[in-house]
Amino acid sequence: MSQPVLIKICGLTDEDSVETAAGAGADFLGFVFCPASPRNVSPERAAELLAGVPSEIRDELRIVGLFVDPSDADIDAVYRHVRLDVIQLHGAESPERVEELRLEYGSEVIKAIGVASAADLDAAKPYDGIADWLLFDARPPQGASCPGGNGLAFPWSVMRGWSGQSPWLLAGGLTPDNVAAAMAESGAVGVDVSSGVERALGVKDPERIARFIIAALDAGEGE
Repeated sequence: MSQPVLIKICGLTDEDSVETAAGAGADFLGFVFCPASPRNVSPERAAELLAGVPSEIRDELRIVGLFVDPSDADIDAVYRHVRLDVIQLHGAESPERVEELRLEYGSEVIKAIGVASAADLDAAKPYDGIADWLLFDARPPQGASCPGGNGLAFPWSVMRGWSGQSPWLLAGGLTPDNVAAAMAESGAVGVDVSSGVERALGVKDPERIARFIIAALDAGEGE
């Protein structure tokens, strides 16, 4: 029996997209708390967006907060409004910091690793078995304002050389049209999308979100 695919829709900023992602079968809803990002939301806005999700659906979801090298105060500001199931770290956080946050907040932690080639997978090894999840994303271009959500892909086949303890998600340049190929080439059973389901920078397209989820679920069933 094939393993069910896990789907994360990240960078949500409006009610329609949250409703679509939650109702269409996403497993993770991601909110960006990075002021430099076009997808940044305030903790108050994230709470408003989640208020519209029916409790029976909310209980099946993991709510993710994306941070870049956050202080405890940064995370506390979010937790005053939203109880996160997962803290996603997209900066230069150390394995010790990952473990510290897991213990301090009692939430799962996703640690993002920037990848351009197979050699970059070595950077994930110190976090393997410490982070609850690893996220392999395309390394950002020089001068990018944020380390993720740049619409870039990396050679998916390099993931075939990765073997670790922590489950992992594939990100970077995924779209409704290529997610099946990305899963087949990488062996991923978890995928994360942001810019690939947008109609404009930072503006999600509910129709693309639905198409992405259907394509990923269909690909998972076909493995």
